[in-house]
Amino acid sequence: MPKWLLTPLVGAAGGALASLVGWPLPWMVGSLLAVIAVRCIANRPLAEIPGGRKCGQWIVGVGIGLHFTPAVVEQVLANSAVILVGALATTLSSLIGIRLMLRSGEDRATAFFASMPGGASEMVNLGSRNGAVTSRVAAAQSLRLLLVVLSVPALFQLFLGTGPALHQAAPVDGTWLGLALAGGAALALLMQRYHQPNPWLIGPLLVSAVLCVGFDLRLGLPDGASELGQWLIGSALGCHFDRAFFRRAPSFIARTLLATALGMAFAALAAELLGWLDGLDHRSLMLGMMPGGIAELSLTAEALQLSVPLVTALQVLRLLLVLFLAEPVFRRWQLKAES
Repeated sequence: MPKWLLTPLVGAAGGALASLVGWPLPWMVGSLLAVIAVRCIANRPLAEIPGGRKCGQWIVGVGIGLHFTPAVVEQVLANSAVILVGALATTLSSLIGIRLMLRSGEDRATAFFASMPGGASEMVNLGSRNGAVTSRVAAAQSLRLLLVVLSVPALFQLFLGTGPALHQAAPVDGTWLGLALAGGAALALLMQRYHQPNPWLIGPLLVSAVLCVGFDLRLGLPDGASELGQWLIGSALGCHFDRAFFRRAPSFIARTLLATALGMAFAALAAELLGWLDGLDHRSLMLGMMPGGIAELSLTAEALQLSVPLVTALQVLRLLLVLFLAEPVFRRWQLKAES
């Protein structure tokens, strides 16, 4: 029996239980925890559903793009300077992790690329080109995403509550949604061919947003579509963790979690300051500056009735900054240290 056959069932059970409990993002967090529990406690070798995470990102990417309207884009562009500063501040929070890892004996390349708040696969690729220990880079990136997914939605709901209702129920139009899904898949395949970052999320997101802005559409996903995307993403993320992962280097795991927590605190303080200076909703700004993933934090914004476009813009801009600047900055740092 293929190892992935039980994964969707375990994930669905976890999502349903988390939904009954009332946990934020229940179908992603619940499926994630359920798969981790079965892999770690029951020691069952559950595997990722073939193409499952890509399919989940495809659905979620289209759903995120549906939140973009001409008025919202104008607001985002009007606050582009603040968004750029917020993205830079989140990127600079990686200095905390770099410092902690260097003090514990990690080499420069591993400490640098393990601490960068970029995509896991992209940071592993950059790290391997620059002599990092790729297994540690991958472990640190996975741990940071795990901590953010498990803690941020719950903490935001507990301490900040939900905002005013920003997302009114929108009609479902099969023709436009079909066009967005088909165009998103085509762009994702093209981006994947040319090794662009996060193609199955960013491609559908771009197509959906362009359609909504260009034709001034007000659309929504069918009931259950967002939960389906969460379930597929959460089940896939859970397959990255097993007993050996947590036993391999407990001190490294502890340092990574501490660095992530400190980075989150730094981002929260910076968001409060920027929100006070500019007048933007500090909750949306704070969520957008968390060092997590685009899909996970955009879904959190949707669940908590915050500004999905603002959170998405902050996350995408930070990802681009890290991808374009991380390697040149590291190499310059290396040359300076060797001279």
